[in-house]
Amino acid sequence: MIDLLPAQIKGWQKVESIALEHFNRAGLQEIRTPIIEQTELFSRGIGENTDVVGKEMYNFDDRGGRSCTLRPEGTASVARSIVQHGLLNNGPQRLWYRGPMFRYERPQAGRQRQFHQIGVEFVGIASVMSDAEVISIAWDFLKDIGLNDLTLELNTLGSNEDRNGFKKDLKDWLNKRFDMLDEDSQKRIDVNPLRILDSKNNSTKELLCEAPSLSDFLSKESKTRFDYLRKLLDNLKIPYKINSKLVRGLDYYSDTAFEITSEHLGSQATVCGGGRYDGLISELGGPKAPSIGWAIGMERLIMLAGDKILNLKYPDVYVIHRGEKAEQLALNITCQLRSANLAVELDYSGSSFSKQFKRADKSRAKWAIVIGEDEVSRDQLLMKKLRDNENSEGREEYIFSRNDIDQLIRKLNDK
Repeated sequence: MIDLLPAQIKGWQKVESIALEHFNRAGLQEIRTPIIEQTELFSRGIGENTDVVGKEMYNFDDRGGRSCTLRPEGTASVARSIVQHGLLNNGPQRLWYRGPMFRYERPQAGRQRQFHQIGVEFVGIASVMSDAEVISIAWDFLKDIGLNDLTLELNTLGSNEDRNGFKKDLKDWLNKRFDMLDEDSQKRIDVNPLRILDSKNNSTKELLCEAPSLSDFLSKESKTRFDYLRKLLDNLKIPYKINSKLVRGLDYYSDTAFEITSEHLGSQATVCGGGRYDGLISELGGPKAPSIGWAIGMERLIMLAGDKILNLKYPDVYVIHRGEKAEQLALNITCQLRSANLAVELDYSGSSFSKQFKRADKSRAKWAIVIGEDEVSRDQLLMKKLRDNENSEGREEYIFSRNDIDQLIRKLNDK
């Protein structure tokens, strides 16, 4: 678990602000759930045989003897909240969330044991159009951040009936080749055979090329649904590739499964992962509610965006001053400029003008407002350009009357 320092936070805030713009335009509403949930929520919702529940969760008993868990993902918590508060009584829910999640797994680049997700959930909507819309929201958001080397991988897991037939055939096939599988895959045959399809072991991956395919077990309805989703994505001009081995790691998924990946993240290439989970709400005691969603890991996203997202907003103005009266005027001017929606940094050092100018340059502010004894006595403000435009000749300087702050603000806002 790591600290996020001020220099990093600015990049995070930029990503979150872009996400919020996309979510607002799509008519999504934010939901916030507790970090701690009852353990049963995840064992029921995610599945007892998944790696997340079996190996990675932070569990503890509280003082009331209840088994509690630091949430390892967001969807189950959102589903619990929807059921608990009867939100579906108001119709389908189009929600988004953000916050820290916790998994006890091997830390690596872009993945810590406390990590952050931002996600979208459409609950109570069965239409294939919702699958395409959810994917398009993620795709457009990532493109807007500046990521242009992404791949959308797409698959269908079919219905529960489709998968049950496939699981039986797959288990038989795997058991006949038991000694050829890696150790993790051997352990999964009886508890979660579909996860073997997502194995990262090279010899197992090569062996699976000859394995039965889920596509051969899909019902006509499942195939029709998947074909229509592909048609919708083609119409939206969102490129994709079919990945028949894509199964996702949680038990609640059905039909559509997808990941958006980047070749720059190595073996852990997933930027965004999601899919349809039509049975989760009813599994948690709610009504039947077809649903689909996705989650993005913020650490990986920030790492992938790199300098693309660090086009940060620097101060518009740096206020330089010396002397007691100048200090009072500087604070007054700073507050007025901030009220005009300008970003202002105020120097507190009381050091020489030359040292304050060096700090002003370091702040990367566009302008400096200088207030010394002469300016106070004349009731004036000196404004100096710190960064030259390509077309400017030398450093610009302007003098404004203290009572004509509106003119100064107009000049600061002048592009």
